[in-house]
Amino acid sequence: MASITERPKKDGTSTFQVKWRQDGEWQTEKFGDEDSAETFKGLVEAHGGKWPHGWVRGEGFVEQPKVPGDMPFVRYAERYVDRLTGIDDRTREDYHREIRIHLSLLQHTESTGQAVPATICNVESDDITDWVRLEEQGQPDPDAEGRWIRRKADPKSIANRHGLLFCVFQAAMEAKPQLRTDNPCKGTRLPRLDNHVDEEMTFLEHDEYQRIAAEITDPGARDLADWLVSTGMRWGEATALQVKDINLRAATPTASVQRAWKKAKRGAEGGAYYLGPPKTKKARRLVALAPAQADLARRLVASQAPEAFLFRTPTGKHWRHSNYYNRKWMPAVAEAVKKGLPKRPRLHDLRHSHAAWLIAANIPLPAIQVRLGHESISTTVDRYGHLVRSLDGDITAAVEAAMSTVSPASHLRSVR
Repeated sequence: MASITERPKKDGTSTFQVKWRQDGEWQTEKFGDEDSAETFKGLVEAHGGKWPHGWVRGEGFVEQPKVPGDMPFVRYAERYVDRLTGIDDRTREDYHREIRIHLSLLQHTESTGQAVPATICNVESDDITDWVRLEEQGQPDPDAEGRWIRRKADPKSIANRHGLLFCVFQAAMEAKPQLRTDNPCKGTRLPRLDNHVDEEMTFLEHDEYQRIAAEITDPGARDLADWLVSTGMRWGEATALQVKDINLRAATPTASVQRAWKKAKRGAEGGAYYLGPPKTKKARRLVALAPAQADLARRLVASQAPEAFLFRTPTGKHWRHSNYYNRKWMPAVAEAVKKGLPKRPRLHDLRHSHAAWLIAANIPLPAIQVRLGHESISTTVDRYGHLVRSLDGDITAAVEAAMSTVSPASHLRSVR
């Protein structure tokens, strides 16, 4: 609640100070008469103990100049996403969901400390920083300890959402007429991606994988697991392979990654998934097959039509991730853990394990990038660079040689 304090002056008149707490700090505003103070006090209380919107301390209500074309940030962001080209309906829907749930939390804090709705023109870099902090902290449920109204976002999710924010404001800069002269997202300090462990990769040794594979009793499910760990393919790529993608006549047999399973837009006809292009341009690739994988493929393509899926369920259909994960993979992992397996890997960790095996065999990272279909070598280095130990011996030998060499200065001193 706000209060009014009369403060007499030497000339016999008085000023009237309105005082209240906002976000734990005292706020004050002075008036020359009690009626004005009472009116302002009512405005503060009507705004939930905050500065009235549009009020500038010491000046009163000041109409802010508007930039032609300015509009609420959410509306502009939604228009930006609607006009994007080169993305599928599911991706567009995902962007809209991010705007609705997360980017809509963005607001602008004026110099008075008053928070106002964000527009495409009024957002500043400090507002972006406040939004990042809000994403980091989440919103605990005040009525239930340990529960959340909005959970904390992990660093990777924040970085992805910040990237969408950046693109929206960049579009405002490049608009004609121009709506902004700067991008408030530029230079934002984001949480480090390696500060969280929720999605920590698990690397399996060869024998550890075999302990899990031994618990997969369905031959078709075992074939798929062997393929994933021996090729490093993504789940959506491997399960989208068709007979026509396998070339067993080449000197080195190959599997051609040309498509992958994609999530369809909610409510779309045809189910939740459809076949589309791979994740990135470089994900479209040829994967060399070792003799064991070539033999596996040869067995699976026998007497099958070119459009038949390479990996099929007992009923002849393609594998669905949830079905495989819950009925084949997790029970096998659980059994292996009961028997002493010290790790509990996700299905995607088969891809990570494949990369680790290649690194242990001294395969260069650029070659691993191509095999895994990473768009950038930086992705390969960021994820797996810490596993590269092949040069440790050379590095330590070079350091040892340098440290043991007598410097010219010390040699001259010893001669003297």
